[in-house]
Amino acid sequence: MKIGVIAALPGELKPLVKGWDRLPVVKGSGVQMWQTQIGANEVVAVCAGMGAAAARRAFVAAEFTGALDEVFSVGWAGALAEECKPGEAFEAFEVADAQTGERFACAGGTQRLVTTVRVVDAAEKQRLAASYGAGLVDMEAAAVARLAAMRGIPFRCFKAVSDGVGAELPDLNPFIDASGQMEMGRFLAYVAVRPGYWGALAELGRNSARATETLAVAVRGSLDGSEG
Repeated sequence: MKIGVIAALPGELKPLVKGWDRLPVVKGSGVQMWQTQIGANEVVAVCAGMGAAAARRAFVAAEFTGALDEVFSVGWAGALAEECKPGEAFEAFEVADAQTGERFACAGGTQRLVTTVRVVDAAEKQRLAASYGAGLVDMEAAAVARLAAMRGIPFRCFKAVSDGVGAELPDLNPFIDASGQMEMGRFLAYVAVRPGYWGALAELGRNSARATETLAVAVRGSLDGSEG
């Protein structure tokens, strides 16, 4: 089998792809790629930025290395339910698209995830939890699920919680550029003069680091168990 692992940011993949081969990409494309062999399976991991358009670019880049037999959407997610604790990893059984209303079944899992077009705040998390009965929220999984469904290949979704239900973070959306990349210089300048956010951002950093490790364990276990 050839398995594609699609993420938004390289930080989400760092522990998972440690020791994998780095693949060449077009300079300035925002795409990063890694490849390895796990048993009889060839695995390619790609990230291209945040949001649906970036997820589609990552999917196409993965396919450029060969037709995929299965695809995983992986990365950080926000918690919509108290049971989804920061730092923990979950597999979704269904992904809902908040923009179109579509729902995509996954191959396994215990949580429903909803995909939105923006990074959401605490109030929007409450609304999404009530509307969809979801435990997790992200910006990419539905786009990956849709492409997998169009190709008739199995889809799985693994997400680790970077921010809890009530996390009060600055609005990140103005700092995400058209290609789905975070404009860190502008963002750091913004928060530098707003010390009220410093504690929450430090906690986000700690949660994200822990989440990435637990995510890598979950995804690696599934890749090791995939049949050739």
